[in-house]
Parts: sequence; structure tokens; C-alpha cells
Amino acid sequence: MQVRKIDLLNKKDVRKFIQLPFDLYRGNPYWVPPMRSDMKFILNQEEYPFYKHSDADFFLAEEGSKVLGRIAAVHNHRYNKHSPTQRAFFYFFEAVNNPKVSGRLFETVFEWARQRKLEEVYGPKGLLQGDGIGLLVKGFDERPAMGIAYNRPYYHDLTIQAGFEKLFDYYSGYIKADSVEIPEKVLRVAEKVKERRGFWVKKFDSKEELLKIAPQIRDVYNASFDEGEGFSPITEDEMKVIANRMLSTADPRMIKLVYKGDEIIGFLFAYHNIGAGLQKAHGRLWPFGWLPIMRELKKTKRADANGIGILPEHQGLGATALLYTEMEKIMREFDFEHIETVQTREDNVESLGEASIFGVKWYKTHRIYRKSL
Repeated sequence: MQVRKIDLLNKKDVRKFIQLPFDLYRGNPYWVPPMRSDMKFILNQEEYPFYKHSDADFFLAEEGSKVLGRIAAVHNHRYNKHSPTQRAFFYFFEAVNNPKVSGRLFETVFEWARQRKLEEVYGPKGLLQGDGIGLLVKGFDERPAMGIAYNRPYYHDLTIQAGFEKLFDYYSGYIKADSVEIPEKVLRVAEKVKERRGFWVKKFDSKEELLKIAPQIRDVYNASFDEGEGFSPITEDEMKVIANRMLSTADPRMIKLVYKGDEIIGFLFAYHNIGAGLQKAHGRLWPFGWLPIMRELKKTKRADANGIGILPEHQGLGATALLYTEMEKIMREFDFEHIETVQTREDNVESLGEASIFGVKWYKTHRIYRKSL
């Protein structure tokens, strides 16, 4: 067995890296494949905005012609400057259930990080802010939210055997439409903050409207999560990629912004969960992959709330109540049966408590790991 860095200009290497999870999860009813074109874009160091400020390499574990595993080693310079830390990330980890394979892959990342004088390896964490993070350690019998990782249960054991330890968990939960009932107290709070503090909710009818204010949304997002663990500010070019990704299947009526006067102070990003359609598309939009995706967009009864935030100076003033009442309105308007709130960190007691008021049932856990070098 050998582990080697792939040549990102070699189409065969790129194809092997992208193909591995399709082979590992063949027949799995819960894994949702990425679009192959999206993966090619991420691996394009000339075009993908991450590489303007940071670097990453991608590795395959092979035995003869058979691919046994893959991993990415990531050095996010902006993250380390912002934190400040000296961390490398690992990402795109996939492997057969063999600790020799995973051990060699992780050791390659460790050595890669040491050569750059980095002090620890942390992950899984992607290249752009907003990528799904962590290994799934609970909730294996459900499809993931859009853009969130799904993996085999044995990945945890392989990671621990490589010397990692748990850093923290992220929880995802769901609300069922037939059980959600906004408490009268919360409804009163939502109305009072509108009257007393001048808060109001902006709704959108077109993607063009959203694209025009994408720079403002970026500023609010950066400010909302500035103190968060694992955060690095989104650049202008990265925001364009994130916005295009977000709006490719988003219904603008499910994107809500909270304003105070003419200033954005909070946001709610919700999306149709089209995972079942992506499974049928097998990672290809053309020639016919778009058909099951569009069908699922029309018929899905599931939605994901993959971004809820309030500027720090306005937290605790009732603005969160507005966002949750808007989430309830989305469920009613679109006749969703299930909405998932995505990846709240375990020590974010305030957010977990607020979500529980609305009957959120926590049913998935993703874990971040760390290894000191």
C-alpha cells in the first residue's frame, strides 16, 4: 500500500479522489453524494477562492489499482491569523475499515503539518466557512441536512486509533410541523421587539434581490460568528461562491433578514432538503440528473435551517424570537413536515435552550477532533 499526493492537473487523479465515496457508500440509503462538478471546482487551485490565501494538498491510499482511502491536509492561513493558532485541518477523509490505511493517511497529514511548523491537527473541517464540519457519531439512520457530512460509524474508531481526541460536538435537531407550537410568551416577545426596538423582518421574492445585498450579509455573518471557535472571516470572493451555492436550489422566500432600521442585525437561511433527488442524480447534473433534483425540490417535505444568527450587540433583546417565529411560518407556508436545525455547538447553552423552547429534538451529533503534534 502507498499513500501519495495527487496531481490536481491530472484528470485521472482527480477522478479517483472524487470517485472513492461513491464506491464506499454504494447501496447506502442515507449517504447523499456531492455533485461531481462541485468537487472538481473545490480541487481547482486556479479558480477556487480558498487558494488565494491558503493551501491544501490531497492524498490517496492505494494498493495496486485499488483506492482504499483519501484525505485532504489544509492550512488555512486566515484562520490561524484570526484565531490565532497554528492548526492544520483534515477534511474529505474516507477509507475502508482498516486502521493501517487510515493510520497511514493521518500520519501523512501529521507530517505535512509538521513541515509547515503547525502545532496540531483539527477536523474534519472544510476549506470555506459554511462547509459542514465534524464526523457523524450519532444519527446514522437518517439522511443528512444539505451540505452536512454523513459517514460510516467506524470512522470514529479509526480517528481515535490515529491518536485524536474529542474537542467538542455539534448537535443537529428537528422540529415536526404537527408538534411545533410557538409559546404565547415568545409571540408576545416577537411583537414587542418590533414595536419597542424597531426590529423588522425583510422577505425576498427573487434571487437577484439577495445577490445585491450579499456583501452586507457577509459582513453580518462575519460579525455574528467572529468570536466562534473554528471561524475565519469570509472573503468577498468566497462569499460569491457561497451565495451561488446557496441560491442554486434555494427559494428566496425562505431567506429572512432581521433589520433594525436599515441595518441588518440577524438572518435565517432555510432550504428545501433535496437529498433524495441528489441520490438519484448520482452526482451528475447532466444529462438527466437535474430531473430528480427538480422533482424533489417540488415534493420534499423536509427543510434545513442551516444558518441562524444575531449580531452580538443585539443578542438577548428578543430578536431571536423573531427568527423562530419566521421558521414556524416557513413550515406552514411550504407545508413542510420536518425542519432540521443544523449544527449547534454543545457549549452554546443559550442557543440550545432557545431551540428546546420550540420543541427541537436533538438527534444527530458531529464531532470535531484534535491531535497535538
